[in-house]
Amino acid sequence: MARWLRSAAGALLLLEVATALSFLHHGYEEMVQALFRVQSQCPYVTRIYSIGRSVEGRHLYVLEFSDYPGIHEPLEPEFKYVGNMHGNEVLGRELLLQLSEFLCEEYRRGNERITRLIHDTRIHIMPSMNPDGYEVAAKQGPDSNGYLTGRNNANGVDLNRNFPDLNTFMYYSGEISGPNHHIPLPDNWKSQVEPETLAVIQWISSYNFVLSANLHGGAVVANYPYDKSQDQRFRSHRRTVNTPTPDDKLFQKLAKTYSYAHSWMHRGWNCGDYFADGITNGASWYSLSKGMQDFNYLYTNCFEITLELSCNKFPPEEDLERQWMANREALVAFIEEVHQGIKGMVSDKNNNGIAGAVISVQGISHDITSGDTGDYFRLLLPGTYTVTASADGYQPQTVTTTVGPAAPSLVHFQLKQDVVRKSPERKAPGTRPNNKALQKKVVPRATRQGTRR
Repeated sequence: MARWLRSAAGALLLLEVATALSFLHHGYEEMVQALFRVQSQCPYVTRIYSIGRSVEGRHLYVLEFSDYPGIHEPLEPEFKYVGNMHGNEVLGRELLLQLSEFLCEEYRRGNERITRLIHDTRIHIMPSMNPDGYEVAAKQGPDSNGYLTGRNNANGVDLNRNFPDLNTFMYYSGEISGPNHHIPLPDNWKSQVEPETLAVIQWISSYNFVLSANLHGGAVVANYPYDKSQDQRFRSHRRTVNTPTPDDKLFQKLAKTYSYAHSWMHRGWNCGDYFADGITNGASWYSLSKGMQDFNYLYTNCFEITLELSCNKFPPEEDLERQWMANREALVAFIEEVHQGIKGMVSDKNNNGIAGAVISVQGISHDITSGDTGDYFRLLLPGTYTVTASADGYQPQTVTTTVGPAAPSLVHFQLKQDVVRKSPERKAPGTRPNNKALQKKVVPRATRQGTRR
């Protein structure tokens, strides 16, 4: 109850302010101009960088909000929003531009909630992952846009079916008690992905993202992992199998945070579909292979959900203001969810941070690792947990901690060197074991190419 009261109070706070937002569709040049305009208006808390280029050479720009732009502050979590992965699903693109203007304007106004959010969180906003596809869709316009026109990139590839298929390896490894987190990539993965996908994989490998959302259109629902069904016999959207992650309850809570802060998503009936509470497990809706949200969960420390935000993939400009008002509180509230669970430092006896230390939670078979500075972030629901930190060459340390409903609990680990056992060869921070045997045993199967997500 207290959580919903805080959410309502936050919504009222946002309703008290007025912002000068431009409710227009932005082509690539206009989008870039809008991003640089925000950066010029809030130069001390923003930074623009490119993670790479699209097939046709357009930059994949990211706008960062932080009190120290360009710097990872230990114990400050990294958050990201990604929009326009499908070029003809444009509402997310426009909402993220609106959000960027909103965060800047409210920071300048001294809005306490937004100021605290920017000071305590490093926020990365990518309005368009598929700028080439958008230009194709925009030529058709909102009135005559086809359901698939501009969906794919310039090479005709669906970017949300283009990430390495780690689910298949994970489902197999589960049968032999293998890992279901930080799964290694196939040796030839770079030759199998598009330039946009490659740029995103390198991006999320470089930043220790904790929480993320991927904005889509064509439905109204908050979708959470797994997207790919474990039972490969059911690949049709008419035969669905709920396929939960070890963090299923947490993912449901994250999805509900957005759904109930949205003006109508939580009602369930939208676009001719019904989803209780406005949320769904991806595989329970339909099985999707090589998707981005499952890849985030299985390859990195990041918990990602997919937000379907409009029945109309390319809504007319006159509908953009209504959509912004419907999503504004939800977009802010979801970022705030990065501040829950536990976080802390993993260090040695000399207080040097240990990168790549494994953080395990008893009863949840999904681990995360510490970042380059030794800090870690583990999203958890309120409760009491037994947590272990371990690293090659050190003795593991186990503690019991209680997580509350508000701020994350601070849990530090100081590991002692393991002088009894011979330490295994230690890999460089961020590297993963190359499980070639596992990869050879599993051959990914073809999956249905759906029209959503």
